[in-house]
Amino acid sequence: MKPHRSPKKISLNWIPFICLSFFTLGILFSNRLWVPPESNGQLLSQRRREQELQIVSGDCDTKKTPGQDNDVMGEVLKTHEAIQPYRSLDKSVAMLEMQLAASRNSQEMDNGEASKVVSTLTRDRPPRKKVFMVIGINTAFSSRRRRDSVRETWMPQGEKLIQLEREKGIVIRFMIGHSATSNSILDRAIDSEEAQHKDFFRLEHVEGYHELSAKTKIFFSTAVAKWDAEFYVKVDDDVHVNLGMLATTLGRHRSKPRVYIGCMKSGPVLSSKNVKYREPEYWKFGEEGNKYFRHATGQIYAISKELATYISINQPILHKYANEDVSLGAWFIGLEVEHIDDRNMCCGTPPDCEWKAQAGNVCVASFDWSCSGICKSVEKLKTVHERCGEGDDAVWNTSL
Repeated sequence: MKPHRSPKKISLNWIPFICLSFFTLGILFSNRLWVPPESNGQLLSQRRREQELQIVSGDCDTKKTPGQDNDVMGEVLKTHEAIQPYRSLDKSVAMLEMQLAASRNSQEMDNGEASKVVSTLTRDRPPRKKVFMVIGINTAFSSRRRRDSVRETWMPQGEKLIQLEREKGIVIRFMIGHSATSNSILDRAIDSEEAQHKDFFRLEHVEGYHELSAKTKIFFSTAVAKWDAEFYVKVDDDVHVNLGMLATTLGRHRSKPRVYIGCMKSGPVLSSKNVKYREPEYWKFGEEGNKYFRHATGQIYAISKELATYISINQPILHKYANEDVSLGAWFIGLEVEHIDDRNMCCGTPPDCEWKAQAGNVCVASFDWSCSGICKSVEKLKTVHERCGEGDDAVWNTSL
């Protein structure tokens, strides 16, 4: 048998040298495979800048020398700075659109290209007449007697109506749509009344009590297309109006761009069935028992040109709630609009409006809250006019 050989022992002097060698090899190996996060980020940033430079110079046909890098980066910075002012234009797009729509054929523009744009939009439209305000009196087929009572009191007739428009820029019309049946007896009755008084504003709208929100949208849109007014006013046919005071009141706000004027309120959202002003979409207004946001009562209110133009432009996407005055308030709630609460636009009938008139505080409009208008207006409107009216000459003496 061969003798057993014991393994050779490594000298203790070699152990530190071997450990140091392995440590050095480990560092070299790690540096090749691992890059610190900071360095990695720098590499990615450098590559991103190189890609940006390639994109910017991608359309160039000539080759770029390394010395041109700084020039290209300078151009990129200049381009970025040039873009900044245009971003601010996004905030003005809506206003520019409204101004463009409001300027349809109303004036010649200095810029030839802009003139072509306006011409394209308006070539089939007649020129709009510039006026101070357009008053649309909301009426229905069954309200002939109400209309006659308005004609006999605060609304000028015949030549005076035309003169008021010509000299003061105040347009007054009864606004009404048409029946569901073409050329019905109801439509023919309005045709006959129009031939006699020439004070209607016909809308492309099917009449119906539950369609007042739609009718309001169509009124403002159609009025904006026909008249270039500073204000557009909606009033019910059972409300008494002092035209001179209305013109004076609106004249105080003519320098403001977006105003919504009326008697502001915030009534309860009615969810119970079988109530007159029930809101089917009551759940949108929060918990049961909540109130509506602030909005002008529907008997009478006025809006400035920019807001009427906004409705005209956005008519297809403006949501209609059950109540017309709530709908109008909803259309403005998210805009930069000044809500003006003027209590002179919702005076009561005598003795309320009479006392105020005697004190020198003539009301713009009078009606009964309990009736959402003048109770029995056909019989009472003349009395309200005599006791609370400003006088027939007031509107002619108003300075606009």
